[in-house]
Amino acid sequence: MKRELMDILCCPMCKGDLELNVSEENEKEILKGILHCGKCKEDYPIDDGIPNMLPPELRE
Repeated sequence: MKRELMDILCCPMCKGDLELNVSEENEKEILKGILHCGKCKEDYPIDDGIPNMLPPELRE
């Protein structure tokens, strides 16, 4: 996931702002981390550079 996406991403549940917590990145993109919504307290994982923005009940 590229950092520039943070300008357009919002929480799919409540449309709140997301906070980015990076655990692994390279010079081009974020590979692992968490997108956290401070409004509804939901976390969305980033794995292999792909943010999983599905609601919690629909994730595998």
